[in-house]
Parts: sequence; structure tokens; C-alpha cells
Amino acid sequence: MSTPADSAASTAEQDSAAATADPAAPVGPPPLPSTEPETPGPEEPGGSSIVFTLTLIVLVGLALFGRKIFAGLFTDDGVRTWATMFVGVTVQALPFLVLGVLLSAALTAFIPPSFFARALPKHPALAVPVASASGVILPGCECASVPVSAALMNRGVTPAAAIAFLLSAPAINPVVLASTAVAFPGQPKVVVARAVTSLGVSMVLGWLWLATGKGSSWLKIPKNRHAEGTAKLEVFRSSMLHDFLHAGGFLVVGAAAAATLNVVVPREWLDHVAANLLLSVVVLGLLAVLLAICSEADAFVAASLTQFSLTARLAFMVVGPIVDVKLIALQAGTFGPKFAIRFAPATFVVAILSSLLVGWWLL
Repeated sequence: MSTPADSAASTAEQDSAAATADPAAPVGPPPLPSTEPETPGPEEPGGSSIVFTLTLIVLVGLALFGRKIFAGLFTDDGVRTWATMFVGVTVQALPFLVLGVLLSAALTAFIPPSFFARALPKHPALAVPVASASGVILPGCECASVPVSAALMNRGVTPAAAIAFLLSAPAINPVVLASTAVAFPGQPKVVVARAVTSLGVSMVLGWLWLATGKGSSWLKIPKNRHAEGTAKLEVFRSSMLHDFLHAGGFLVVGAAAAATLNVVVPREWLDHVAANLLLSVVVLGLLAVLLAICSEADAFVAASLTQFSLTARLAFMVVGPIVDVKLIALQAGTFGPKFAIRFAPATFVVAILSSLLVGWWLL
């Protein structure tokens, strides 16, 4: 008669024999089938393609039927004025936009971030002005400057210097300064004022980070935008396509908004706002935040706002490349929302005060 002890011994012997016959075989009862659903692989995002297609359909529809649609809203002179301003701003800015996107993509693809880590001074306080000044010779639009600054942080560059580069590169690079000179012919002081103000804002915010945000927990260091080992030509192609679609769309929106502002808004209202220096600076600064025009093209929109003073238009050009709705979204997604909700208001205030100071000094 077998006892429970004998049964346990017999089971142990069977398990031992099975393990001896096949050491890799698992011991014990077979595992139950997993009930966890398999995680699907990453899908190709189709949102951008859908938005681009819908935008193209809307633009074609406006081109074909826009005169009939807006005939009851605008006079014939108003429609002609709107169309002339819209086409003029877009056509003037498009070559600079394309050039800026090409140079920005080349910077992202072919210049390793480790170059900046070696070139910058080791002391953070000295690295900030050097990083700000590097924006003069390294072109890049604001859409590209966010991932580039993230890559700099990943490669050991102090966050203060990376932030300074994030603000200066899209604002004072050669393409932006050249487009500003073309948009304001015969007014080199506007180009100088834009460069000085943007450079000063980037350094002030970099040093403010050192003074208040060093070691803070509300900055999330992001991972690289492109996978390690991605071919340089593929990085160049994807960066160029991404930046052109985003920046081109915002250019069209900005040109349409500038034309509409000049046609729809009563002249008396614009004159009243423009007559108050502080109010006009704040209003155009907020307009730059909302329009989110690419830095290679915003000077042409600013030049079309002839009702406002040069100081107010300077604020428009200084604020736009460093804080707008798309940049706030990009920074929140890249560095975390805790960073964005602190950084955007501080950037706006410093940019407005700096524009007032430099405008009083130079303009």
C-alpha cells in the first residue's frame, strides 16, 4: 500500500530522471498559456499625412472659389488687397524658408553633437555666451533647434548652454538676418537690433537657468530623435521633410493672418494700439506667439505691419522664434510640461523687456 510519502518520492524520482534525460527541459507542470495580449508594433503615424491632404484640399478650394465665398464679406478692393499682401509675403519669404530648412537639416544630419561638447568651455557660465554666439554661424529654424538642443544635452552639454543655443540659433543665424535685411531695405539698424536683442535674450535666460534651475527636477532630458545608426542621408531627408511641412504651413497661416489683419481690422483700432508703445509691443508679441511663423519668414510679415512702430515690430521678430504655440508644444513634448509652463512665460517677459530696451536704444 503506497503512502503519500512514497508518492512524493516517486514524483521526485520521475522529475530527476526527466531532468537527467533532458537538462534543458523545464521541471514541473507545463506553464499555462499567457493571457496577456501581444503588444502591437509601432504603426506609421498617418495624422500628418491626413492634415497635409486636408490643408491642400482647402487651399485648392479657396483658390478656385475664394472670390465667390468672400464676395459678400469683402469689397473688391479688399479682396485684391488681401490677395496682394498674402502672395507678396509668401513669395518673398519662401526662398529663405527653403534655404533655412536645408541648412538646418544638414546641421542635424552631418554635424555630430559631440562637436559642440568639445567646442564649448567647461565652465557653465562661460559656455552660455559661447553657445549663444554659435547661433550666428549655425543656421537652424526653431522646429529643428529643439531636437538639436536635446541632442546636445544627451552628449553632456550643460542644459544652460543648450537652452542658450535653443534660443539663439533660430533667431540670429545668417539666413534670418539676411531675410530681415531684405524685408527692411535700407534699414540696417533693424537687423542689428534684432541680432543684439535675440542674442541678449538667449544669454539672459541661459544665466537665469544657472541661477535658478541648475539641478532642478522639472527638466526631462529627452532621448535622441533619430535611432542610433540611422544613415545620415535618411536623417537629412526626414529632418528636411518634417521642418518644411511644419514651417511652410505656419508661413501660409501667418501670411494670411497678416493680410487679414490689414484688411479686416479697422484702421482706427490699429492706429489706437500703435500709438501706445507698451501696448503695441505686447500686442505684437502676443500675435507672434499665436501666429507661430518660421523665423526665416517672420520679418516679411513684420514689415507688412506698417501701422506699428519699429520697436513693436522688433518685439514681433524677437518673440516669434523663441516662444510661440508650436514651440511650447514641442518643448513640452521634448523637455516635459513642467519645463514648458515655466520656460515660456519667462522667455516672453524677457523678450518683451529686451525689445523695449533695445528699441529705445537703437530704433
